[in-house]
Amino acid sequence: MNRPFGVSVLSCAALAAALLSAACSGERTSAAAPVELAPVAIQVAQVQSQPSDRFLRVTGSLAADEKADVAAETAGRVIGTPVERGTRVTAGTVLIRLSATEADASLREADANAAQLEARLGLVAGQAFDPLKVPDVLNAKASLDWAEADFNRIKSLLDQKVVSQAEYEQRLTQVQAARQQYLSAQNAAQQSFRSLQAARARVDLARKSAADTVVRAPFSGIVAERLVSTGDYVARGMKVATVVRIDPVRVELTVPEQYLSLVKTGQTVRLTVDAYPGEVFSAKVRFVSPSLKTDQRALTVEAIADNADGRLKPGLFATALLQQTAPAPALLVPSAAVETVAGTSRVYVVSGSTVEERIVTVGEKVGGRIELATGVKAGERIAANPRGKLADGVRVQLEG
Repeated sequence: MNRPFGVSVLSCAALAAALLSAACSGERTSAAAPVELAPVAIQVAQVQSQPSDRFLRVTGSLAADEKADVAAETAGRVIGTPVERGTRVTAGTVLIRLSATEADASLREADANAAQLEARLGLVAGQAFDPLKVPDVLNAKASLDWAEADFNRIKSLLDQKVVSQAEYEQRLTQVQAARQQYLSAQNAAQQSFRSLQAARARVDLARKSAADTVVRAPFSGIVAERLVSTGDYVARGMKVATVVRIDPVRVELTVPEQYLSLVKTGQTVRLTVDAYPGEVFSAKVRFVSPSLKTDQRALTVEAIADNADGRLKPGLFATALLQQTAPAPALLVPSAAVETVAGTSRVYVVSGSTVEERIVTVGEKVGGRIELATGVKAGERIAANPRGKLADGVRVQLEG
C-alpha cells in the first residue's frame, strides 16, 4: 500500500529530531560528572625556630698586602737581571745589577782622601778625636813649653841684674808668639777634623752609590713585572721592577652607613669569590675607616685573609659575610622546600588534606636549610620537596 510523500518526509524529520535530542541529553549527563584527581603524595618538614648566626653581606675586591714599584737609586747600565716575572723573592734578593765601575772608583777616591786627613790628624780606626793630641799641636805645645822655660830663666836673671831689660823683653815676645802658634795649631786641627768629617760623609755617599748598583727586593713576595733588560741604561728614579706580597691578601669592603654599628676591628669575615664557587675563605677585619665616603655614604673596611697557597689573586671581586655579635632566632626549613620562580619564593603549608601556597621572604642559608623571614610560623608543616607538582588547594597524601 503506497503512503503519501508528505507523510514520509515528516516521519524522517521526527526521527532525526529524536536522535539529536538523545545525543544532547547524553552530553549534559557527561558534563555533570567530572573525574576526581588522586591526591599527590608528599613528604613534610616542620618549620623550626632556633638561634642562628646573623651575617651582613657586603661586596669588595682583593688587593695585594704590599706592592712596590722598585726604582734604581743610581744611574747606570744594566749588566744582570737574575729574576723573571713570577719569581718568588725574599727581602734583599737581587732584582737588577748595574755596572759599578764608576761607583767603585769614586769610593776608592773618597776613601783615600779620608785616610789622608786621618793621617794628618794622627787618628787610627776607632780612636776619638782630641785636638791636643794632634802632631802639629803637640809640636806647638813643645815650642811653647821651651819658650816659657827660657823666659822664666831670663826673668830670674833679670832680678839679679845679670841680663838686660831688652833681652828679657825679647824672651817675653818669644813666649807670646809660641802661645799664639799653639792656639793656631789647635784651630787648624779642628778645621782638619771638620774636613775629615766631610770626607767621611763623601765615603758614605760613595759607598751607598756603589751599593745602589745592586737593586734588591724591599720585602718578601713575588716579582709581578721586570721592566728592564741587560744592556738598558737606567736613570736615577727609573722603575725597574714591581714586587707584590699576596700572603696575606687585603680585602677592601664597602659597608653602607646604616650598618656601621655592626662592624668592628677583629671581626670574623667569610669570603666567597666567583673563581672558586662553593668555597668559603676566612678573614678578619683589620681596619675600619674613621670617616665615610661622601659620594657613596659608605664606610671603607679592610680585612686580611691568609693566602699561603696564592689562590686568592689581587683584583678578584669578593662577597663578604660579616658575622654579627649575637645569634638571633630564625625560622629554618629545608632548602628544597622553597620554590623560586621569576624572583618570587613560595612554600606549600599542609592544611588538613590540602596544601596552601605561601609567598615567603628568604634569608641566609644554614647548611642544607634556609631561613624564612616572612610567610610561615614556627611549628607549621610544609611540603619538603614540591618539585613543581603542587598548587594552592591541591589534595595531598602524607608519606611516612
